[in-house]
Amino acid sequence: MAKEITNREENYSLWYNNLVVKADLAENSAVRGCMVIKPYGYAIWEKIQGALDKMFKDTGHVNAYFPLFIPKSFLSKEAEHVEGFAKECAVVTHHRLMNSPDGKGVVVDPTAKLEEELIVRPTSETIIWNTYKNWIKSYRDLPVLCNQWANVVRWEMRTRLFLRTTEFLWQEGHTAHATRQEAMEETQRMVEVYASFARDWMALPVLIGSKTPSERFAGALDTLCIEAMMQDGKALQAGTSHFLGQNFARAFDVQFASKEGKLEYVWSTSWGVSTRLIGALIMAHSDNNGLVLPPKLAPLQVVLVPIYKGNDELSEIAEYLQPIRKALEAKGITVKMDDRDNVRSGFKFAEWEMKGVPVRIAAGPRDRAQGTVEVARRDTLEKQSVPVAGIDEYVIQLLIEIQANIYQKAHVFREKNTFTVDSYEEFKTRIEDGGFFLCHWDGTPETEEKIKEETKATIRCIPTDASPEAGKCMVTGKPSAQRVIFARAY
Repeated sequence: MAKEITNREENYSLWYNNLVVKADLAENSAVRGCMVIKPYGYAIWEKIQGALDKMFKDTGHVNAYFPLFIPKSFLSKEAEHVEGFAKECAVVTHHRLMNSPDGKGVVVDPTAKLEEELIVRPTSETIIWNTYKNWIKSYRDLPVLCNQWANVVRWEMRTRLFLRTTEFLWQEGHTAHATRQEAMEETQRMVEVYASFARDWMALPVLIGSKTPSERFAGALDTLCIEAMMQDGKALQAGTSHFLGQNFARAFDVQFASKEGKLEYVWSTSWGVSTRLIGALIMAHSDNNGLVLPPKLAPLQVVLVPIYKGNDELSEIAEYLQPIRKALEAKGITVKMDDRDNVRSGFKFAEWEMKGVPVRIAAGPRDRAQGTVEVARRDTLEKQSVPVAGIDEYVIQLLIEIQANIYQKAHVFREKNTFTVDSYEEFKTRIEDGGFFLCHWDGTPETEEKIKEETKATIRCIPTDASPEAGKCMVTGKPSAQRVIFARAY
C-alpha cells in the first residue's frame, strides 16, 4: 500500500494529493472545487472541533448559529470588507426552478427573482453585526462572546483538498466589547488559544505575529496569525485573530449606553480556523508510508492486529488481545481490533501505517505463549516486544512520547530551515529552496509588493516576540526597526 503514494521528495504536491485520497480522508466531489470529507477525515475534524470548542468555552465563549445567506446590501456597508471578498462571492438571484419549455430539464423561473440578491456566506461579520444591533443596548449587555461552527463559500479558481476549496468548514468567533483595550486583549487571547492548540494538540510549532497592512483581513485594523512550516519549506497560515476596531459597529450602527450614559460604538474582534488544519497535519508530519498523526488528534490511537493461521487461531489470538483492548479503552484510549479474515496481516500493517494510527499492537501464537505483544510506533516505525502485564500504562506513556517526538521533529525541522538574510540577492537565490527568512523590510507596501512579484514570497508575519533590531531593508537600504518573516506560502 505504501508504494501507492508518490515519493515525498520527488513530488511533494502529488505526494500530498495521493495521501489525502489513499488515507481515506477526502475526495473531490461532483461540484467543481468542493470536497467530500470522508468518515476518517471527518473524525479528525471532530477531534479538532472537540478540543477547540472546550478551549473556547473555557475562555468564556458560547456557540450560536447565524444564517448562511447574507443580503447583498450588508456587504456594501463596510467598504474594505466588500472589496476584500467581492471576487469570491457566490450570489443567489432566484428562489425557484421550473421545467424547461422543451421538457428536457429544468431552468430558473424568471418570475422567482429575489427582491434583493443574497450572498452565500464567505464570512459572517456583516450578518452578525446586523444581529448584534438588536442584542446590544447598554454596557451591561457587553461583552458578547459568540462562536459558530459553520460552512463558508469562497469561489476559488484553483483548489486543493483541505488547503483551498470552494466550500469548507470552520469556526468563526465574533465578539463585542465596551472598550478598545478589551477588544485588543481578546484578539491577543484568541491567537494564543490557537497557538496552544497547534502546539499541544497538533504537535505543530507555530510563530505568532501581526500581518502587514496589505495582508490583513478585509476591514480589520490589525490581524494576528499563527504561521507553521510544512515539510517542503513553505509556510501555512494556521489561524487568524482580527482586531476590527469600531468599523463594523459604525457600519451597522451598533451603539451602547456607557456607565456614564453616553452612546458609544462597540469595539469588535473576529477569529477563525478551518479544515485547512487537516492539510497542515498532513504536510507537517507525514511520510512516504502515509499519515503520521499526533495521538491527541488520531481517530484511532491504537490498532490491534491478530497474527494467525486458520479461524481457530484467529479466535484464540483475538481472545488474547481482548483484555488489552478493554484495559486501554478504560483509560480513554481509542482502539480498534482488526480481526478481518479476508486480508493478510501485512496488508493491515500497511493500511494502518497509511492512516497514521500512532500505535499498532500485534500478537501471534508465539506472543501468546510468552505473554507478550509486538508494539510498533508510527512516528519512528520502531517495533518492540512488550509484556502484556502493564501494557495499558506502557501505551499511555508511549502515546505521550510519540506526541512529544512528533512536535520535536517538526520544531527541529523549522529551526534548521529558518535563516537570517541581509542581502536581497542571497534571498532571491535561497528562497527557491524554501524556508523561513528573517529579513529587514522598510515597512512600505511598494517594497513588499516588489518582493512578492519577483520572488513569490510574502511577509508571513511581523513576529510579536522578536526583539527590536535596527537594520537596513534588504531591498532599499532604508532603516528598519526589526526583522520580519518572509516565506513562500500555501
